This record gives sequence, structure tokens and C-alpha cells, in this order.
Amino acid sequence: MEQAAGCPAVGGSYPQKNAEILSSQYGINLFLAGLLLTFAWAVHAVGISKSHLLSYLITLMLIQLLWMLWYLCRSCTQRRLIRDKDTHAGARWLKCGITLFAVITLILDSFKIGYYIDFLNCLSPTEGIFPVTHAVHTILQVYFLWCHAKDVIQSFKTLERFGVIHSVFTNLLLWTNGVLTESKHQLNEHKERLITLGFGNITIVLDDHAPQCNCTTTTLCSIFSQGIYYLYPFNIEYHILASTMLYVLWKNIGRKVEYHQQNKTPFKFHGITVGMIFGLIVLTSTIAIVVVYLIQIGGSKIKSELALTMFYLHAIFVLALMCTAGIVALLIYRLEDRSLDNSKNPARKLDAELLVGTAAGSWLLSWGSILAIICAQGHPKYTWYNLPYSVLVIIEKYIQNLFIIESIHREQEKANDDIKTLRIVTISRGSTLSLTPLYKEIYNGRATRDSGDIPCLFKGSICGRENDGAGVAKEETSQDNSLVMHSASDFSFYSRNSVTNNKRRILKNIAAFLFLCNLSLWIPPAFGCRPEYDNGLEEIVFGFEPWIIVVNLAMPFSIFYRMHSAASLFEVNCKT
Repeated sequence: MEQAAGCPAVGGSYPQKNAEILSSQYGINLFLAGLLLTFAWAVHAVGISKSHLLSYLITLMLIQLLWMLWYLCRSCTQRRLIRDKDTHAGARWLKCGITLFAVITLILDSFKIGYYIDFLNCLSPTEGIFPVTHAVHTILQVYFLWCHAKDVIQSFKTLERFGVIHSVFTNLLLWTNGVLTESKHQLNEHKERLITLGFGNITIVLDDHAPQCNCTTTTLCSIFSQGIYYLYPFNIEYHILASTMLYVLWKNIGRKVEYHQQNKTPFKFHGITVGMIFGLIVLTSTIAIVVVYLIQIGGSKIKSELALTMFYLHAIFVLALMCTAGIVALLIYRLEDRSLDNSKNPARKLDAELLVGTAAGSWLLSWGSILAIICAQGHPKYTWYNLPYSVLVIIEKYIQNLFIIESIHREQEKANDDIKTLRIVTISRGSTLSLTPLYKEIYNGRATRDSGDIPCLFKGSICGRENDGAGVAKEETSQDNSLVMHSASDFSFYSRNSVTNNKRRILKNIAAFLFLCNLSLWIPPAFGCRPEYDNGLEEIVFGFEPWIIVVNLAMPFSIFYRMHSAASLFEVNCKT
């Protein structure tokens, strides 16, 4: 039973707190069971096959589908009721982003279906059922998030907590499955590249999960098998975004919403030309670097070393620019005197925690590389570029996190009364009189301090008809005197406004530049350009298997950090 409106909050808080704890523990156990199954399949545990893992994931998706259908049907029957909404959750640009990733995920599912049909004779039926179920799950989940991501659930709260947390950890398990599958593919390619770089002392054993039969159509099988791994990065981002949006929905269950005016902040290209141009230059050059890297790496030892050197030099230059831009933005914030918004906001809190938490993945890899460079006995020339690269990765994320977290916590700038003017045009005897009292003066009632009359603003056109010729002449004389006083104050107001606008324009350009830079730095690791694998020095110092475990654990967080930072910077640009 839900807490009655008139009952004390303390009496009804215990059942809801217990429901929150029970649902979170249910989700964690659900995730751990799936994680163990995933690990068992990855290490070829006896008696555990891929069909067992897929069956578990299919079951979880079907349960979530039933819950979402129930929620949608109940919402449809209660659509006339006024529901509480969290205006900060489920931003439109976030929904558009998850829709784009979902569309590419559907293409991935179609490739998996085609791959299953080509290897029908030797694949388990679950490998055909899984992509079909996943496609239906994706379509319904995106529709659910578009319609209900902002909901603050106030009825059936205990049941809804279990349904939402089930959805959160289902998406996390699907994300884990995608990360592991993609990482195993990258690891096989990495082992083959190490031979080219001359690290023959490392044992090369390929981890092969390929079907044990021939494909019915060789060309199509090649397209499907290669295409699947290029689409996995988008599938991975889709599931992590879905899980974060659902987590915010879970945190909002039973929450008391603070109603206040929320200014809409649409994205505009006006005023960010410089940041966009430099950002697009970085994005274009990064794509070119990735293409050359993937072509050259593994070709020969000289080509591989040149590819690594090229990558490090480009990354050092980009990271140095990002550090400089972030420092400039923070200096501008120090020169401003604006309060922070400390109101309760689950979406904003989660954004800040994800930024710091996922940055730890990159920091772990960077410190591992720094330690390997210091401790290694022999240093190929290209490995020295890894040192400034690793240091800059640590510094850049530190500065960028400060900038983003402060930006999303700063209160939006309100319209300044000092610079608002109101021009009133009245027509009297065929002539136009331009009256320009400041809006601040009208608001504070100082526009009428000499005469004590109600200003013409509130009388409308009656003012013009009531004044005779003498009154008009007197009014014009008083206006001439007031214009002298207003001109000096207006000049200071406009000067102050000009400085504020210049700062705002610089911040918007910095946010736009960092947004495109983060998208650029997301591309290399997401599509197989990973010097942490190909460098080879870390494997010698730490050992092949320990370092590969570290990379496989940290890399998904590093990739997600860049996409999440880009999304946060987009929001910063809109709010600035």
C-alpha cells in the first residue's frame, strides 16, 4: 500500500527504503550471476557453453519486455492523470543519441541473424533466438525511454523498483557481453600483431570461438563476421546509455519533485564557429590517423613502429590543446561570481560520478604505461612518445572533469535587469514620441519618483490623449534631462553586458571544441586503434596475461568516458 498524502513521511519511509535496498540487492545478484556465466564462457569452463549465457540473457530480456508492456499499458489507461516529471532527466539530445545507437544496434542484430542462417548447421538455436529477442527488446526499450524517461513514479513503487532495477542490470549484462565479445576479437588481432613487432617471446594462443563447420555463402559470411565487430562499439554505447537513463528513473521513484521554472536551452550553431572549425579539423585528422594506423599496424615492424609514432604525436598535440582550452575555461569561471545549484538532482549527480568513475579506467592504463617505461630495460624509440601521452591523458581528464562538473552545477544566467530596456512608442497629434525608461526603473517604481503619477507603460495609449500641448512640452523637457542621466548608466550596462557576452562566447566555443575532441578520441579505441595493446612494452614488464586483463577491464570504461564526456559537453554548450 502506498503512503497516504496526510500520513507522516517518517512512517512511510521505512517500507520504501527497504524496497530500495531489496531491489538493489536483487539487481546486483542478477548481474553477478550473469557476470559469472560470461566469465565461464570466456575461459571455456567445463559444462558452460555460449548457449547457456544467451539463454540467461534472453530470459532477462523477456522479463523486462513483460514489465515494460505492463507499465506502458498502465500508463495508457492513466494518461489523463497529471504525472510528476523530472525536467533534468531524459534530455531530448540524449534520447536522439540513444536512438541513433539503437538503429545501428538493429543493423547489428540483422547481421547476427544472417550469420546464424549461414552457419545454421552447427550453431545453437539460441544464437538465432537471441538477436531476434534483442531487436524487439531494443525497439520497445527506446520507445519506453522516449515516453517515460522523465517519469517520477508515485504508484506501485515497490513493484516498479524491481522492474526498473531489473532493466538496469539487464542492460549492464548486455553491455558486458558486447564488451567481452568485442575484446576477444581485438585480442586475437593483437596477438598476431605482436609477432610483427618482434615480441616472439610472448606465447601466442588464439582464443577461437568460430563455428566448427563451413559457411553456406562464403562472401556473405565474411561480410557478416567482419561487419559485426565494427558495429559492436555502437551497441556497447547504446546499452550503457540505456542503463544510465533507467538508473535515473529508478532513483526518481517516490521522489518529491521541486517545481521551478526550467528554461529550455536549445543547441545553436551561432557563436561557436571557431570551436566547431578547430574541432572538425581534429575529428577529420583523427579519422585519417585511425585509417592509416589500422592499415599499417601489423604489416611489418617498421610500418607498425611508424603507425604507433604517428598515433602518439597526434594524440599528444590534441590532448595539449584540450588541456589549454580547459584551463582557459576554468580561469573564466574564476573571474565570474555565480552561485552553484545545490538542489537534489539524480541525473546531474550520476553524470558527475560517471565522469570521475570511468576516468579511472584511463588513469589506470596511463599509470601502467608510465611505470613500464620507467622500469623497462630496453626502450624502442616509439615507446618514449608513450610517456608524454600518458601524462597528458591524466592531466587532461583531471582538467576536463573539473570544467564539466562545475558547468553542470552552475546556475543558469538569468536575464539581467540592468540591461533590459523597454521602448514605448506613443502617438500624439500625428507625432511619435520615443520614451526610453529603463525596465529596472519601471520595475522598482523609480520612473515616477518626481511626478508620482502612474507611468505611461501602464496607462497605454490614454497617456497620449490626456496630455495637452503644454504637458507634451514639459514631458519632452524632462525626457531630455533624463536621457543625459540614462546615457551614462546605459553605457556602463552595455559595457558590462559586452564583457559577459564575450566570456559566454569563449566558453561556448571551448565546449564545442572539447565536444568534438572527445568524439575524436572515442573513435580510435572503439574501432581497434589501441596502442595499449600494440605497444608491447607493458606486456614485457607486467607479463602478457596480467596486462591484457588490466586493458580488457579498463578499456571499456575509457571508451565510455569519451562518449559520456561528449554528451555532457553538449549539455554544457546548451546551458552556457
